[in-house]
Amino acid sequence: MSETVLKPPADGFVSAFPDTRFDAILVVSFGGPEGMDDVIPFLENVTRGRNVPRERLEEVAHHYELFGGVSPINAQNRELIAALRVELDAHGIGLPIYFGNRNWDPFLADTLREMADDGVERALAFFTSAYSSYSGCRQYREDLFNAQQAVGPRAPEVLRTRAFFNHPGWIDANADHVRAALARLPGRDEAHIAFTAHSIPAAMAQACRYEDQLHESARLVAETVGATDTALVYQSRSGPPHVPWLEPDVLDHLREIAGRGVREVVIAPVGFVSDHLEVLFDLDVEARDTAVELGLDLVRARSAGTHSVFVAMIRELIEERLGIGDSRRAVGRYAASHDVCPVDCCLPGTGRASPWAG
Repeated sequence: MSETVLKPPADGFVSAFPDTRFDAILVVSFGGPEGMDDVIPFLENVTRGRNVPRERLEEVAHHYELFGGVSPINAQNRELIAALRVELDAHGIGLPIYFGNRNWDPFLADTLREMADDGVERALAFFTSAYSSYSGCRQYREDLFNAQQAVGPRAPEVLRTRAFFNHPGWIDANADHVRAALARLPGRDEAHIAFTAHSIPAAMAQACRYEDQLHESARLVAETVGATDTALVYQSRSGPPHVPWLEPDVLDHLREIAGRGVREVVIAPVGFVSDHLEVLFDLDVEARDTAVELGLDLVRARSAGTHSVFVAMIRELIEERLGIGDSRRAVGRYAASHDVCPVDCCLPGTGRASPWAG
């Protein structure tokens, strides 16, 4: 690794460029395997440094095996980038779009190296996460920092667009998919809606606004579709059983609502941008099997994906940072999120320092 050269997104670092000057857009995501040979190496990347037993990796690998070892996340991100290219071109924004992942090809260090070779000095990143949390924001910033160190002094600065949990484009895209799901149920007016999101450790949740933002997104989507019988629940929990994570779990919630007489339910993955493997396995396999056992008629709403208003929202977030227009649209109880993260924002909740601390 080359000598440390601090650039944004390092905490507190001041950019060398004007606020609205950007040379490129960078879509930053989690990554996923694209064949069975990729699955275990991918899971080793995801769990590196966490002392996860091999048996657990093999258990999760079975989830991927059900889908041929292919996570749809990379293909979905490429579809999103293609749609964003069309959207940006239609509005006269000619910035090139790059794609980099945390855990699989294309890795962020490789993408930043490509960007440096292309002469990019300053990029604006869009994270495929709507919410403020360690894993959904700060860890991506740490990943970018580490990638910059791997590339060296010529690596570009990278700033990010704001969290978009309360942007009307996010709310409307999710609401549209919830309406489509409700339309598939005979008793749509009485159906229960369970909004789902990835669970995180309770200690991590205490260090960020993840829960508050999720509740606000769910409330706004419910309000938009006119639903009153709703709940926010969690999925995809991992880690030792004795460590508290956000609850209730979606499967426990299905048992609870069945016990009180609910017979029709929509599951809306409002915590996720795309229908990646955790959505497909946790909801389309496990939750559906549980619903069948309980006699529930379950329909799963699609995630925002490449919905036109969601793609337009990304373009608006980019325009904000380019200084085009004067609108920072947000709905509901909270103002638009900050553009530059405070030093103590979204800490991991484990006592671990960020890589650029000190």
